[in-house]
Amino acid sequence: MQEHYRTQVVSVLKERFGYKNVMAVPKIVKVVLNIGVPSGVKEQKALQVMSETLRTIAGQNPVARPAKKSISNFKVRKGQTVGFKVTLRGKRMYDFLEKFVRLTLPRVRDFRGLDSKMVDRRGSFSIGFREAVAFPEVKAGELEHQHGLEVTVVTTAKKREEGLALLKLMGFPFRESNK
Repeated sequence: MQEHYRTQVVSVLKERFGYKNVMAVPKIVKVVLNIGVPSGVKEQKALQVMSETLRTIAGQNPVARPAKKSISNFKVRKGQTVGFKVTLRGKRMYDFLEKFVRLTLPRVRDFRGLDSKMVDRRGSFSIGFREAVAFPEVKAGELEHQHGLEVTVVTTAKKREEGLALLKLMGFPFRESNK
């Protein structure tokens, strides 16, 4: 996927948006995978399962995200684990993106393409999964606790149109809007 970006995507984006310098062409900087822990889950085993799931999906150890302050309405105490995060860059990022676009997205139930509204005004893309079983590494029967997962692809695009064009050229299956 990285080779595809260098050989084909850069030249198309340079021509389409009129960049003078190759360094001005938008690129994918990082991919962030995030799991939020539900407020009711305090069991160490459930937290370990979530961490292990994220580790198998990303191929990298996740970082536990502690609560910054106590919130009594949510039964959260300061320092309690409220999520797990993995940031992928470089070769691991491109390997994950290739697996994500070619294997994971087609496995999503009732998948008809990505909505272009998932790209924000700065050209970054975010998608949430209610269940992590869409990823090929996760076996549906092995998980005791079903949990969601969020994937964010961060780009250097300045505008939404640039980010959307970059992601489409990288192979993300966006559906055509009916405007």
